Amino acid sequence: MVDTIETQQMAAQDLAEPRLIVEQGMAARVAAIAGPVLVGLGYRLVRVKISGSASLTVQIMVERPDGSMTIEDCEASSRALSPVFDVEDPVDREYRLELSSPGIDRPLVRRSDFERYRGHEAKIEMEIPLAGQKRFRGTLLGVEGAAARLRPRDAAEGADADILLPLADMAEARLVLTDALVAESLRRGKLEARGQTQDADEARGNARRANNDNRSTAREQHADENEGE
Repeated sequence: MVDTIETQQMAAQDLAEPRLIVEQGMAARVAAIAGPVLVGLGYRLVRVKISGSASLTVQIMVERPDGSMTIEDCEASSRALSPVFDVEDPVDREYRLELSSPGIDRPLVRRSDFERYRGHEAKIEMEIPLAGQKRFRGTLLGVEGAAARLRPRDAAEGADADILLPLADMAEARLVLTDALVAESLRRGKLEARGQTQDADEARGNARRANNDNRSTAREQHADENEGE
């Protein structure tokens, strides 16, 4: 029971973790409406991207707190968001709503993202330049205080060239698609599939046990009736 309560508390904390890199303009209006609806479903908003001119595409990237997202999750999110957008009308012209997972080379928007993908390569663009530079690329080394530690790709071997990039000053951050990242994604996918299989096996086992219990109860009742006769 205690483990269940702790798990629920951790899940609630994960859902409530704020995004540090957010949208502007129309995309921000969409995000403000979508965020609470998604949290109510147990999902987290990652990013909103609006593209096109005459007819817009509103892409909303969504994930579970553990970073996973299925087609069924996207469909559930779309069904919940569509009627809310019809009422709130955050987009001032015709648009197509598209729900998706963040993808392998995903945006990094929360503090936990920079920790979860430690060791992978990322591209970061700063809103406020650091030492006159706005664009950085290198290996993520986690978070220290209010900044992400990054080892530049062109850093000399053994040199202390790590840089600290303030999270609050970032305009955009995303993973770089590498062989290592693809391998990690495949590994996580296999673990998730294995977990789903174990859950299904456990459910089937519980159903069999319940069925056997019902049969045993029925036999006992039948025996009692025979004794009464």
